[in-house]
Amino acid sequence: MVENFCNSTFWNSSFLESPEADLPLCFEQTVLVWIPLGFLWLLAPWQLLHVYKSRTKRSPITKFYLAKQVLVGFLFILAAIELALVLTEDSGEATIPPVRYTNPILYLCTWLLVLLIQDSRQWCIQKNSWFLSLFWILSILCGTFQFQSLIRALLQDSNSNLAYSCLFFISYGFQILILILYAFSEKSDSSNNPSSTASFLSSITFSWYDSIVLKGYKQPLTLEDVWDIDEGLKVKTIVSRFEIFMAKELQKARRAFQKRQQKKSQRNSGATLHDLNKNQSQSQDVLVLEETKKKKKKSGPTEDFPKSWLIITLFKTFWIMLLKSFFLKLIHDIFVFLNPQLLKLLISFVSDHNMYAWTGYVYAILLFAVTLIQSLCLQSYFQLCFIMGMSVRTTVIASVYKKALTLSNLARKKYPIGETVNLMSVDAQKLMDVFNYLHLLWSTVLQIVLSIFFLWSELGPSVLAGVGVMVLLIPLNGFLATKNRSIQFQNMKNKDRRLKIMNEILSGIKILKYFAWEPSFKDQVHNLRKKELKNLLFFGQLQSVMILILQVTPVLVSVITFAVYVLVDSNNILDAEKAFTSITLFNILRFPLGMLPMVISSVLQATVSVRRLEKYLGGDDLDTSAIRHVRNFDKAVQFSEASFTWDRDAETTIQDVNLDIMEGQLVAVVGTVGSGKSSLMSAMLGEMENVHGHITIKGTTAYVPQQSWIQNGTIKDNILFGSEFNEKRYKQVLEACALLPDLEILPGGDLAEIGEKGINLSGGQKQRVSLARATYQNADIYILDDPLSAVDAHVGNHIFEKVLGPSGLLNGKTRLLVTHSIHFLPQVDQIVVVGNGTILEKGTYSDLLAKKGVFAKNLKTFVKYSGPEGEVTVNDDSEEENDDSGLIVGVEELPEEAASLTMKRENSLRRTLSRSSRSSVRNPKTLKNSLKSRNGNALKGKEGVVQGQKLIKKEFMETGKVKFSIYLKYLQAVGWCSIFCIIFAFVLNSVAFIGSNLWLSSWTGDSQAFNGTNYPASQREMRIGVYAALGIAQGISVFIGTFLSVYGCNHAAKILHEQLLNNILRAPMSFFDTTPTGRIVNRFTGDISTVDDTLPQSLRSWIVCFLSIISIIVMICMATPIFVVIVIPLGIIYVSIQVFYVATSRQLRRLDSVTRSPIYSHFSETVLGLPVIRAFEHQKRFKKQNEVGIDTNQKCVFSWIISNRQITQTLNWLVRMTSETETNIVAVERINEYINVENEAPWVTDKRPPADWPNKGEIRFSNYQVRYRPELNLVLKGITCDIKSTEKVGVVGRTGAGKSSLTNCLFRILESAGGQITIDGIDIASIGLHDLRGKLTIIPQDPILFSGSLRMNLDPFNKYSDEEIWKALELAHLKPFVVGLPLGLSHEVTEAGDNLSVGQRQLVCLGRALLQKSKILILDEATAAVDLETDQLIQTTIRNEFSQCTVITIAHRLHTIMDSNKIMVLDDGKIVEYGSPEELLENYGPFYSMAKEAGIENVNSTAF
Repeated sequence: MVENFCNSTFWNSSFLESPEADLPLCFEQTVLVWIPLGFLWLLAPWQLLHVYKSRTKRSPITKFYLAKQVLVGFLFILAAIELALVLTEDSGEATIPPVRYTNPILYLCTWLLVLLIQDSRQWCIQKNSWFLSLFWILSILCGTFQFQSLIRALLQDSNSNLAYSCLFFISYGFQILILILYAFSEKSDSSNNPSSTASFLSSITFSWYDSIVLKGYKQPLTLEDVWDIDEGLKVKTIVSRFEIFMAKELQKARRAFQKRQQKKSQRNSGATLHDLNKNQSQSQDVLVLEETKKKKKKSGPTEDFPKSWLIITLFKTFWIMLLKSFFLKLIHDIFVFLNPQLLKLLISFVSDHNMYAWTGYVYAILLFAVTLIQSLCLQSYFQLCFIMGMSVRTTVIASVYKKALTLSNLARKKYPIGETVNLMSVDAQKLMDVFNYLHLLWSTVLQIVLSIFFLWSELGPSVLAGVGVMVLLIPLNGFLATKNRSIQFQNMKNKDRRLKIMNEILSGIKILKYFAWEPSFKDQVHNLRKKELKNLLFFGQLQSVMILILQVTPVLVSVITFAVYVLVDSNNILDAEKAFTSITLFNILRFPLGMLPMVISSVLQATVSVRRLEKYLGGDDLDTSAIRHVRNFDKAVQFSEASFTWDRDAETTIQDVNLDIMEGQLVAVVGTVGSGKSSLMSAMLGEMENVHGHITIKGTTAYVPQQSWIQNGTIKDNILFGSEFNEKRYKQVLEACALLPDLEILPGGDLAEIGEKGINLSGGQKQRVSLARATYQNADIYILDDPLSAVDAHVGNHIFEKVLGPSGLLNGKTRLLVTHSIHFLPQVDQIVVVGNGTILEKGTYSDLLAKKGVFAKNLKTFVKYSGPEGEVTVNDDSEEENDDSGLIVGVEELPEEAASLTMKRENSLRRTLSRSSRSSVRNPKTLKNSLKSRNGNALKGKEGVVQGQKLIKKEFMETGKVKFSIYLKYLQAVGWCSIFCIIFAFVLNSVAFIGSNLWLSSWTGDSQAFNGTNYPASQREMRIGVYAALGIAQGISVFIGTFLSVYGCNHAAKILHEQLLNNILRAPMSFFDTTPTGRIVNRFTGDISTVDDTLPQSLRSWIVCFLSIISIIVMICMATPIFVVIVIPLGIIYVSIQVFYVATSRQLRRLDSVTRSPIYSHFSETVLGLPVIRAFEHQKRFKKQNEVGIDTNQKCVFSWIISNRQITQTLNWLVRMTSETETNIVAVERINEYINVENEAPWVTDKRPPADWPNKGEIRFSNYQVRYRPELNLVLKGITCDIKSTEKVGVVGRTGAGKSSLTNCLFRILESAGGQITIDGIDIASIGLHDLRGKLTIIPQDPILFSGSLRMNLDPFNKYSDEEIWKALELAHLKPFVVGLPLGLSHEVTEAGDNLSVGQRQLVCLGRALLQKSKILILDEATAAVDLETDQLIQTTIRNEFSQCTVITIAHRLHTIMDSNKIMVLDDGKIVEYGSPEELLENYGPFYSMAKEAGIENVNSTAF
């Protein structure tokens, strides 16, 4: 039929049986024409549909577009001419075959289709279609045969179809031109990323990336040089797709989980329910702790949660990538096995002289084509897999962040920040690694099966002996893999614990320095690190055994197979063809046998991560269904029978509350400590678990938490909090919140950068910035949780008048104010009295007094309590500082406040301003008067960056080659002796490898020397024996090398972590103030993880790879000595190309590390401020910020993936390994950067003070000067004074006067810039820091506790007996509370002491001081965060217990220092007054005006 269509022969094999082989013309005109056309027409509909669905704005017409359309137009004209020629030739006789008509018509239709497709691509970002590129390649390849046939025909007969031939040649030329045009990429206006506009040929060869490589070679790349990633790879796109599938799968998993729970409950139906009957009013946090412990005892290790949904979700999300990479890997694997078959044909061609020459050319071309396609498929496969791995990591990080925004409070307590950061860094990385190599699970099995199949065809059933060996080794490998998984699981837990402690150390570093506690915490981290390294070592040892098995398996398999082959039949002799084909197949087998256990092992490791992520992401969300937000309602807030709890298993915290708050009201919420005031606010914000009832809220809310949360950024950023800038409103807010005087002092005014957690602001400033943030937002309801607790009386009055009160900025808004400041109560619209989680009374001030209920009674007690000793009256004019007075409660009943997260780090000591504005000399009038002059200065006059304005330095990043000293540092840590032994073992392996190849070559020569009948048995046995011995020698030497390297690298990991930790703990406070915690944590997570796991592997691979290349060169040189001449220039080319490519890859890895830190910092910051973010409903904005951070990191990772693909494209594995090693050694470089951070003075020096020093406690300042950072001005300007033994000195002064600097100088947190301090005659600068700090005692302003037992928090070195500790607790008024705890001193304190109230934490700090009982005590505004009752307890204890000590008190409330022997008034870093309180009150100076402001007229007129 086809022959009739052509009028000639379609196929005849005789055409190929000649030296001048050719294909039949009919075959060329039909099959070879229809293949490309069929490809085009089949795929065109899908292509056009895809264009229609993904179309964007149409691009303007370009020269490129016109050129392509014109050339295809010419092709159309040529096809029309050809058809016209045929029609004119047709004289009605049946001489012209039908194919001559159909082909031009087919081409006419095809070129019209191509014109349409090319035009439609103008709607796409990528103008060049991949499938059109393939069509042109196919068309040109198929046309080649017709091209050479026509040339041959013309050479034989010059007139043969000349017109038709000319038309074909012109058409063929045009097609080549179009393909050349298709090789170039067209830029698009809508995308700056060349990867999205790259042509098909540019994509598969990665040539679109050349410009970045060139740039990276010329100069180190910066973040701006790296292109953005495609929209399709951005976080928003991927995560939105992931969440659709996640919702369905998680729902299924939850249903399965509920069924499991039901079955379990049916089984346990006999068990009695545990009844909670607690009469004491205890903090919900304590109950949470106790119940969690009970649950742990009950549930044990078999904790259940929704399982097996994450992997399915990921598969569904990335199925297209998985499918594409599957096909690429399949094509590659099939082509891998074509190589040995082609090699076999080539060897047979060389040995058979009767074969035609063209056969050899065909084999050579096929071998080249197969290798090329194999390489292109492999690179594209790797690119897809690595991008998929990156996307999986991105999905995990973004999902963990999003989950953190919605996680319920109970679930949040289970996950400290360190552990959650681990989920984002380590677990996400583990999943990324698995997805990179996921296809190897089936690919390795396929390769093993195909290897055995082809070996069978070579060696027959002898192969079964080798297969038997492999099968026997499977269970052993399985056992080792399972063992590895359990070690990995254990190590992840150790990592979590280590990171948790590291986070706490970094958060509470100042406390560690004050108390000289660094060694205790260092030991804790070291002990965990020891366990971690022990597991790592065991893991490495098991890996070594696995590597031994992998090395020996192919050798054993080949030896046993060859041995069986030659022993079974004397006619079986190994010839070159059989031996080398089999060896190629055995070498192919080596890879899957090596990879399969490693892939299984990494999959098992990843299952641990999957389980952890499923548990976290499947955790309960905050249930806010009980909080009803409405638009039309007659009340602003309504509580309806509302009961809420912090924990379902604990008792209800808020019970049956009914409360109506009308719009525009100012409502004060008062009550004793622990009565549930803050819990009431949290319930409104939806932060608590609903028991029954509901809360209706009309409008938006703004929230000021009890403990302010400040972001790392400028003051302006913190106040605007994502809102648009309105200058008028902004100035009003600054003035109302009394922030203008602070902006005067801060370098850069409102553009001054605030450190993490507001470390360079005082407590009062943080609270006022927090209030300013809420005030600036135009919300309907303001929830204010004790915003006046941390500010001075006069500042408090100013804020009440200007912001909160009837005439304040928030006038007309609904305000709920939790307060202890009773002198504001007459001005509020309604007072709500809370007690034990219920509302005891509510009404106006006069109503409640008339009622003579709880409120009036407590108020009367308070007045009675203060009255006899002073003139404190309860009216709105009173200026006595009662802001934290509270309603009095006995100490035995001091329960815990349901406080929000505590400040993780105390206020910084290295800052440009002093501690607080609480003792500010300025009264409200002065504030008002100063506004005019300050407005301009504070806000407008700070255009340029002022010295000291930038606090957080940009993260330092090395550029260029990794210094040789870094390699030396790592190798030194490994140990020179170990390195020598490792290299020696691997060299032995190479020698054995060369030996076995030479021996095999010699063995194959036997086939010429002997034939089957006279082959001596002894010769055969010797051949097999030596080959086996050399193979086993290879395995053993690699095992020894690997085993030694595991020990060496483990030792290096130990040393580097030790040096890093030691140095970080010895860094000065300024380092922590200017370095975000995320950066330091990144060194302890990502970089240490690289040094632990990745670097040793890449180093080993590099050594093995380098030596194997040397071995191959040696063998080639032995066979062909002339090759030596080529080796040297080849080596030079290799090295230069490597240098060219590695520069980019290395720098991108550095950028990856640097862009990862902000993700973790932002996450930690978010978790700390969750209640605020949720109250302002800013979750979307924070999620967007996180997405921007991840995308910035992604673009670096994406570029790094492409740069590595380029290296592999251009060079072999050695360059790849060199690049990998160099990019991984960057981790050592980053660790080394922090190992070399400048240290503070030595902890202990040769000059030690006497054991009983200081025995008097005399302190002398001589012209003492100090500054915070070298670039800043002096903050203490020549302080000279004597403090005598046992004197009590109070220090007062306004914000920035230098009060706290004085404390910091005593502890040498700040070092002298001139002058000296002597204590009992010894210059404190001459002794070690620990000798000094260990002999001073401080009760700091912010009470920082660490997770661990209560005992550890009091005495981390176990220096004191239990008896002494109980005594200290009794004096600190904490004994009744600790006795009431089930575990007493072993009571577990949670992270940052969250399960104790602020007051109790302060009392623990007092306990520490009482235990240490040194001769000098410093109180740094220690009672700022506690109520009047606790304050009185602390003052009384200090008076009694420290009567024989020198006490320096930095005052917040003047009444606490009125009984001091002397008072020091500081202003602008100088002492302006120094004398007894009596003298200073008579002087009418600065102290007099402060005392007058606080309502103190003489020394006795104070409440205490």
